[in-house]
Amino acid sequence: MSLGKKCGAEFLGTFWLTFGGCGSAVLAAGYPDVGIGWLGVSFAFGLSLLTMAFAIGHISGCHINPAVSVGLLVAKRFKAAEFLPYVIAQVAGAIAGSSVLYLIASGHADFSLEDGFAANGYGEHSPAGYSLVAGLVTEIVLTFFFLMIILGSTDSRAPQGFAPIAIGLGLTMILLIGIPVTNMSVNPARSTGPALYVGGWALSQLWMFWVAPIVGAALAGVVYPLIAGDPKAED
Repeated sequence: MSLGKKCGAEFLGTFWLTFGGCGSAVLAAGYPDVGIGWLGVSFAFGLSLLTMAFAIGHISGCHINPAVSVGLLVAKRFKAAEFLPYVIAQVAGAIAGSSVLYLIASGHADFSLEDGFAANGYGEHSPAGYSLVAGLVTEIVLTFFFLMIILGSTDSRAPQGFAPIAIGLGLTMILLIGIPVTNMSVNPARSTGPALYVGGWALSQLWMFWVAPIVGAALAGVVYPLIAGDPKAED
């Protein structure tokens, strides 16, 4: 598969993840009595990833997340030469998804970017008021386990064909835990799209939603091979 096709798949996949996940928060979560709430947003992110993993996994591997690309690179499951093009495609897809979401959301008279536009934040911009340290630890730990799920479920020794389900449900669980803390990222591209529209505080806090997921993913890229061993050696 050519790098161009892989990057095209990564663009579309990250578009769908950002539009689907953030769109559920912006458009559907807040309606009294009938809104989907945090539970629905968690499943929207998970289902967005699950569906794309089945749709484009055979094309690009369905990273749709710079942190995932980092973790796979550290674990030697991804070519270094493809890393930067993947990240560019992922960030572009997230920005495009956020742009379409903004176009739709701004069609409502009561829409305001001051409501957050599903941007990630800590301190006074955390949904439940969690500190920078709490947010940093949450993002690192949950990204670490997200990559452990990805690396384990896509291992050649794992049951074949079920990885998208494990990964999608893994992201759902991560959101169920982390939304109150930071609005939950584990994905620098997903964080970048909404932050560009919100500006101000969202851009000033964006650094954390790049650093923490990358650290957590890189740690998993080191730890998983240590505990799992080399499948070729076992064969």
